[in-house]
Amino acid sequence: MATAIVSKPKTGRRKEAVARVRLVPGAGKHLINDRTPLDYLKRDTLVQAAFHPLTVANAVGKFSVVARVSGGGLTGQSGALRMAVARALVRDDETLRGLLGREGLLTRDSRMKERKKYGQPGARKRFQFSKR
Repeated sequence: MATAIVSKPKTGRRKEAVARVRLVPGAGKHLINDRTPLDYLKRDTLVQAAFHPLTVANAVGKFSVVARVSGGGLTGQSGALRMAVARALVRDDETLRGLLGREGLLTRDSRMKERKKYGQPGARKRFQFSKR
């Protein structure tokens, strides 16, 4: 796409999703798995959430984002992208760390799916109790 690469790939994770992002100096043409963001993430709210760090850092037209995303669902992938883009921006300009940190964009969301327990049909659900 472009010749000068600002940063090595930065990784973001959310649930089971992993995103690897490169920031490239450009006019803001973003690619996720070689597709446009709206074509890949399907919903405008997920696209806005994924690229929210660029809005916070006032870098919307300065960088193009090239991303590889795998695992999980669309919401998890959007969250992983959000974290990876924020980390890549901090690597490019360390002064953004406080601004992005206050927005909560650099914090890994540790919530994961709870495991299924033995003797039950799910993590919390129990089989129906019968007195007789």
